[in-house]
Amino acid sequence: MTVNHHVRVYKSEEDLPRGEQLAWKIAEVAADAVEIEKDVVDMIINRIIDNASVAAASLTRAPIVAARDQAFSHPVSTGGQGASVFGAALEKRTSPEWAAWANGVAVRELDYHDTFLAAEYSHPGDNIPPILAVAQHVGADGRALVRGIATGYEIQVDLVKAICLHKHKIDHVAHLGPSAAAGIGTLLGLDTETIYQAVAQALHTTTATRQSRKGEISTWKAHAPAFAGKMAVEAVDRAMRGQTSPSPIYEGEDGVIAWMLDGKDAAYEVPLPAAGEAKRAILDTYTKEHSAEYQAQAWIDLARKLHNEGVDTSAIASVVLHTSHHTHYVIGSGANDPQKYDPKASRETLDHSIPYIFTVALQDGTWHHVDSYAPSRAARPDTVELWNKVTTLEDAEWTRRYHSNDIAEKAFGGRVEITFTDGTTLVDEIAVADAHPLGARPFARENYIAKFRLLAEPVLEEAEIERFLSLVQRLPELSAAEVAELSIIAKPGVVASEPATKGLF
Repeated sequence: MTVNHHVRVYKSEEDLPRGEQLAWKIAEVAADAVEIEKDVVDMIINRIIDNASVAAASLTRAPIVAARDQAFSHPVSTGGQGASVFGAALEKRTSPEWAAWANGVAVRELDYHDTFLAAEYSHPGDNIPPILAVAQHVGADGRALVRGIATGYEIQVDLVKAICLHKHKIDHVAHLGPSAAAGIGTLLGLDTETIYQAVAQALHTTTATRQSRKGEISTWKAHAPAFAGKMAVEAVDRAMRGQTSPSPIYEGEDGVIAWMLDGKDAAYEVPLPAAGEAKRAILDTYTKEHSAEYQAQAWIDLARKLHNEGVDTSAIASVVLHTSHHTHYVIGSGANDPQKYDPKASRETLDHSIPYIFTVALQDGTWHHVDSYAPSRAARPDTVELWNKVTTLEDAEWTRRYHSNDIAEKAFGGRVEITFTDGTTLVDEIAVADAHPLGARPFARENYIAKFRLLAEPVLEEAEIERFLSLVQRLPELSAAEVAELSIIAKPGVVASEPATKGLF
């Protein structure tokens, strides 16, 4: 049974027992040693494969190269054997917080892994790099790793269901710091008190503005969740050493809710598993078939369908996408970001432009994680012409469905109205992406493996692809030595043996 915890702001003179604080409730869930059910284990395996897929496709991209160079500027810390970094030889290790950093950037760079959207948005797969890095460092086995990841997903999803960050322009990784810290706490079998301190510290150090996802989007977009994961590792280390954190971090009169979120009169109902209840939140999440912002997934599928039906893009006068508040104001024309219509915009910016994405998918009938973002593709004259005819409008019903807690009606698409130059119109709609659990072609294990092969084949040897897939699919049975090998090794020459960037370290 799920329990809703009432969370509000308390004045300093009011009594709020530690056991009633949200950070403590989160820690109690993390410390609850429930077994992980088989369908959850299977989905955790899928998401580790998914993360490795998008990391493989990113190995040579500049943010990953820089993060990897930073990581290998730091030796393995005392107290463990270190953690692996995507692309590098297994014996080449670094301290766990830096492995969490490098691997977190690799996983996030292409915006191509899993998602959960509710009151807030999130990529819960961002929990995996820090939890896996700590598992490798301390010599944890596969069963412990599974339990840690299940907690990370559970806490992230529960916070995202209840507490909106973006309307206050706070970046969504503020939910990731606490969830990753909780997941590490479960992995390590820490007590409630220690996890409580780590959760509070992780939240305190990972609140930042959403400017990283606004205007001309920079490479920090990929680094932000990796930073939260790194801070979570450090918060756990600090808590394990007996150090304390700001309290109450959520409910205090100078805390996160009072001054960063809904203010002193705020109240939330945060759903968390009851004692002994299985952690199943990962099953509410969904991955991406296409390398684009999640709200674009269904629109790509609809555009592909219309392309295959023979829509003449040269005869279009206007395209209006009637959609949710989030899609309209964050990746649509409602953002009022001129960069969303700029053919010279960065890949990160184009990834957050539904007018661009719908245009290219409608013209090409497909979407590619590299080719669809190429500068030459964005600058094509017929694309620029059509792109500027595409706008979005908020539709109250699609906004309602976006925020619905009923999985059967929750939707991330909308209705398209295309007007042609001869005055005729075409209207169609889509609720969820084809790969969504309720979509036309829900992703299953074979789809995750196919995605991994597609993205890994250019950079991994066939034998390495098989080694990784064989290993990860035995996840709950893995020994500590085998968990230490849960990474991907690039083909010779793909990853430079010497640092390619120069900084302070």
